[in-house]
Amino acid sequence: MANFSKSSVPRFSVDVYQNEYLPEGGREVNAIVTVTATGGGTIGSAVAAPHLYAAGQGPSAAVAIMVDCSGSMDYPPTKMRNAREATAAAIDTLRDGVHFAVIGGTHVATEVYPGGGRLAVAGADTREHAKTALRRLSAGGGTAIGTWLRLADRLLSSADVSIRHGILLTDGRNEHEAPEDLRRTLEECSGRFTCDARGVGTDWEVKEVTGIASALLGTADIVADPGALAADFTQMMETAMGKEVADVALRVWTPVGTTIKFVKQVAPTVEELTDRRTEAGPRAGDYPIGSWGDESRDYHLCVEVPAANVGQEMLAARVSLVVPQPEGTSRSSAAGSGGGSAQNLGAQGLVRAVWTDDMVASTSINPQVAHYTGQAELAQAIQQGLDLRKAGDFDGATAKLGRAVQLASASGNADTAKLLAKVVDVVDAATGTVRLKAKVEEADEMTLETRSTKTVRVKK
Repeated sequence: MANFSKSSVPRFSVDVYQNEYLPEGGREVNAIVTVTATGGGTIGSAVAAPHLYAAGQGPSAAVAIMVDCSGSMDYPPTKMRNAREATAAAIDTLRDGVHFAVIGGTHVATEVYPGGGRLAVAGADTREHAKTALRRLSAGGGTAIGTWLRLADRLLSSADVSIRHGILLTDGRNEHEAPEDLRRTLEECSGRFTCDARGVGTDWEVKEVTGIASALLGTADIVADPGALAADFTQMMETAMGKEVADVALRVWTPVGTTIKFVKQVAPTVEELTDRRTEAGPRAGDYPIGSWGDESRDYHLCVEVPAANVGQEMLAARVSLVVPQPEGTSRSSAAGSGGGSAQNLGAQGLVRAVWTDDMVASTSINPQVAHYTGQAELAQAIQQGLDLRKAGDFDGATAKLGRAVQLASASGNADTAKLLAKVVDVVDAATGTVRLKAKVEEADEMTLETRSTKTVRVKK
């Protein structure tokens, strides 16, 4: 865990958007919680000129780059070359002083650089040595992604750093490992490091890649053209180098009689967090929200409160930001009302419930809540529509994808609307009237599925 100093830690703020008014007997309270981190001090300078950035000035970090080296990476042969170039570009983007390793992934995981079960420390020499080692990467063998992740976990945990991050590239399905083995590995690695996952080409499984990123609180995307890998890897590494606080959690305290129905991230992507709760003292729970730099994200909190009479009001939930500490950590301090051992990041928001007989007040939906409810439905409609299309239920697929077109149009999600238009012919976006295209490029369908959870923010 990092020792935080005021000069290096971003300032966190929490804003709550909700309609707090309920009709008599009303019980469901919805709120959008916007978390913003600003002014950390390393972002920008580190990313703009990583080599000029003094070692140790930024937060201590370790990065493991996992490159698929299975036999399919030779088809076409340029794919492996593009992967080597992308990894070299990512290494060039490392800040001086950051620990790093490169892993070659087949049905086994191999240390490509530096080897010996250790990490290298980024500097002019180690960057060059790593790039020399990359030239030896060749394609051959199968795919067992869990072995790559386990090796990354071992290497990353060998460094006493605050930020641990992985970048994983695959071009195929995880065929040389049972699904439950990968699932068990993800459970073991969850909370130990974050990981961005990328699928290159079109022969990989979307749900595998998005599942890895989701479990490890990273991003997932498709790079259909291997030639675009270097730019994507550079951007991923720049983002990783901009992270300054790891292992942040949304701590939600609720009073007696109140039940949390769900907690989900709704921007920049939809991510279900409800089942990831860990208890943090009486009536409080922590929901992991990963590593943070200068950025803002939105969360949807839904709680069920005890029914009450007109004129009554109550605090339905208190939301704070903490970095939970391992047992026996000396820096522990009671954070929020939960009292779990944690470092409090000094920001909190209150969710209220007020019962009224004013019908207009109690029936109006907060614009933020309405917008993100629609974005979550949009993501679900796309995923269900594509699954139905694959299963041959074309009527069901048409209905779901038509609803997705309608939601994307109404919410102004232009990027998703463009992706949908490559899979369906849009007759009328406003009513969601569409026809399935007879022929769809595989890359277009996979891009829509991979990016289905990306949302647009509420227009302020």
